[in-house]
Amino acid sequence: MKPLSIVARTVCDLFAWFLVIFGVYVIVHGDITPGGGFQGGAIVASFMALLLVAHGGKKVLEWVKLSVYWALMFFGLLLFIFLGIGGIKHGTFTYNFLSIPHDVAVNSTHGIIPFSGNIGLMDLAVGIEVAGALTIILIVMFRWMMTDVSENSEKETGYDS
Repeated sequence: MKPLSIVARTVCDLFAWFLVIFGVYVIVHGDITPGGGFQGGAIVASFMALLLVAHGGKKVLEWVKLSVYWALMFFGLLLFIFLGIGGIKHGTFTYNFLSIPHDVAVNSTHGIIPFSGNIGLMDLAVGIEVAGALTIILIVMFRWMMTDVSENSEKETGYDS
């Protein structure tokens, strides 16, 4: 797949990083606002989709290492499992064992939102896992598409040479 025009690539380079920032925002604030790990991870993974489409596959796939995204996926999965199993000591699986007791949170006068315990950390784990897994899916599908398109690349139009 050939890259898009210079204008589209420049706009992508300028605005694609906002996807990562917004995705991280959604992940980090997932325990107190709508959204969370899955939604934020999908937004972060869409960053790679935008780069693949705007710059073409060859340039992006040269510097993308699939092993990094596998490591992210397994790190997020292991963190989620660790946090889930950590609650068994207190009674049930995924018990919120890091939370602040209710009476301390209600009586606090400092005006900040109390720590939600391992719920926020589980959102972070899910966000890391989803970002890694969806990016792997995007890269594998794009590589598969590139092998299919490379046979018919003479028919491709609308891109810079």
